[in-house]
Amino acid sequence: MTNTMRAVIASKAGGPEVLELVERPIPVPKAGEVLIRVAASGINRPDIMQRSGALPAPADVSDILGLEVSGTITRLGEGVDALSENTDVMALVKAGGYAEYVPAKADHCLPIPAGLTKAEAAALPEGLFTIWHNLFERGALKTGDRVLIQGGASGIGTLASQLATAWGADVFVTAGGAEKCAALSQMGIHAIDYRTADITEDIMRVTGGHGVDVVLDILGGDMINKHLACMAQGGRHIGLAFMTGMIAPVDLGLVMRKGLWLSSSTLRPKSDTDKAEIAQNVREKLLPLIANKSVRPVISQTFALDDVAQAHTFLESGNNIGKIVLATQKAPL
Repeated sequence: MTNTMRAVIASKAGGPEVLELVERPIPVPKAGEVLIRVAASGINRPDIMQRSGALPAPADVSDILGLEVSGTITRLGEGVDALSENTDVMALVKAGGYAEYVPAKADHCLPIPAGLTKAEAAALPEGLFTIWHNLFERGALKTGDRVLIQGGASGIGTLASQLATAWGADVFVTAGGAEKCAALSQMGIHAIDYRTADITEDIMRVTGGHGVDVVLDILGGDMINKHLACMAQGGRHIGLAFMTGMIAPVDLGLVMRKGLWLSSSTLRPKSDTDKAEIAQNVREKLLPLIANKSVRPVISQTFALDDVAQAHTFLESGNNIGKIVLATQKAPL
């Protein structure tokens, strides 16, 4: 076995062309970690923000990109007894997923539900952790709620929509264009074309004036007040990203009259303990929905590790329906 591996870094801040394949030493797992031979890695918006320089990685993590992987455990760090070598897992990692090997906290690993390929499994960890913490914990989603998910055709949007539906919620999503809306409608989701419809008016019409109980927002900016206007009494607004702006005037009078909750959170800065608690809830509450086939990851396209720049370009184009995956191994996944 060689002592080095291939990995992807951003040589400097910039576009997809700055992504570079490099040789690095294979990491050694620390106490409480496992070493995973990576089969596939999910591509996420934070990867693009890190590559562009808009959101630098924390100082204490690897410069290798990638926040989620699937693969096989090849080595155990000290103190790990709940997992074993040669076990297939999917995992949330702080960095390093675009590589042939990556260390992961043992309690941030999840079993791969039966029937999923490793490519499908790689598309899940970041979304599952994010959705559980934001939609189910902060958003307090319950059966019978109405939920609006912005960016419904994205990897996290397609996953959140299915999970919310399986939870018993009535789901509305936004997407750009008739093709994306048609694909989402085939999944049994009420899709609104944000290019042609007034989202607030459409939501209020379809819900008979009730509005939505939860908003999962990736836009921020001027959309905030449009969301507030179509929310029900006691509604919860959860910000995942701010693609149209981080600063926005908010109608606090409307927030007060409706008793609304505004919240936001992101995974990467959270403590290892917090992530382990989220992983346990994902394992107990969400993985059964995947195991019984109520929820399936939607894969838009899979790229080889050598084609990572093309993968980033495709995600930035906005043409994907579902998740984009990077296949690290050349063997079938």
